[in-house]
Amino acid sequence: MTFPFASLDSSFKPLTRAFIASLLCAFGVVSGNSALAQSQQPQTATPQGQVFEEEIVPQRYANNPNVDAFINDMVARYDFDPAALHELFNRVSYSATAVKLVLPSPTPSLKNWRAYQSRFIEPIRINAGVKFWRANQATLQRASAQFGVPPEVIVGIIGVETIYGKYMGNFRALDALTTLTFDYPNTPNRAERQATFRKNLEDLLVWTRDSQIDPTTVLGSYTGAIGIPQFLPSSIVQYAVDFDGNGRIDLRTSPADAIGSVANYLKQNGWEPGRPVVWRIAGDEGSQGIAQAAADGQPEPHWSLAQLTKAGMLLTEPGLNLGAEAATPLTVVDLPTPGRATEYTLGLKNFYVLTRYNRSFFYALAVYQLGEAVKARMAAGDAPQ
Repeated sequence: MTFPFASLDSSFKPLTRAFIASLLCAFGVVSGNSALAQSQQPQTATPQGQVFEEEIVPQRYANNPNVDAFINDMVARYDFDPAALHELFNRVSYSATAVKLVLPSPTPSLKNWRAYQSRFIEPIRINAGVKFWRANQATLQRASAQFGVPPEVIVGIIGVETIYGKYMGNFRALDALTTLTFDYPNTPNRAERQATFRKNLEDLLVWTRDSQIDPTTVLGSYTGAIGIPQFLPSSIVQYAVDFDGNGRIDLRTSPADAIGSVANYLKQNGWEPGRPVVWRIAGDEGSQGIAQAAADGQPEPHWSLAQLTKAGMLLTEPGLNLGAEAATPLTVVDLPTPGRATEYTLGLKNFYVLTRYNRSFFYALAVYQLGEAVKARMAAGDAPQ
């Protein structure tokens, strides 16, 4: 594939290297960290276990004036050794595969909630979630007590992101982030996306230096998301915690660090302990019509419950005190499926916090529903099937 923005040195020939692609679990286009970083973007999923060839161009960034300017900035702001950074970037490869994967589809498909839901709320992920919860029960309870985030929500995120560490990505994060910083494809949001990836490239270099990690050994998704919870480097710097107490943060092999980091991410983004994630809207025609009119796609809660109920919306939430909750801010979540009536639900502040991990209604609801499904299996005492 040829991109008009890329001027390849004719002396370099594209190479390929085979690897098993990770399951990239954020969908759509905008967030974990998917979660990019604090404003991560949902990514197109790679089919589970798919094998394909990664196209790379070695030494693309040696003697590159844009990279040289970046290095000078890193030296001035973070006191890096310029010679060491030049030597490092001489070994960075351009990833044509990462560029291809961030391109929007030439034939965008219609949003399909039922198809999306079926990829995540299914036996493989639920069984894996039960095993993960049982293996890490004490850690999940400790994280819940410390950060106020229920175990099922943490389990839901990790299950959607990587099936509990099964698919974490095999791209070199340094290659992916360098490529997307300096050679992001010509799309309408190119400048914004390049700025996001540049910040993550900076944070990757600072984090690995301070943690005494060789940055060329860090593997992740094609956008540079790393480890069990798929944190981008900017999120690692800001939110990751050493939750197993061994003196270092390891999101790739330490479930405890992943659990604590996810819980801390949600807490720092405003999680409200003890509060619901969603409320169900009644299925009558009037309530559904009000939901349709109020569904404006804004993730931030901005309708009060009183506004919606005064318009005639009914809820199917036994025990809900409408008077006490009258001022509660809500967003109307629309869940379209081609050939079916659009489904709606009400998202509270905690639903919005889930969209801070990945800015997608589908993602946030899938996380919630997967966590609830695993929780129900745990409560029933079922063994993984």
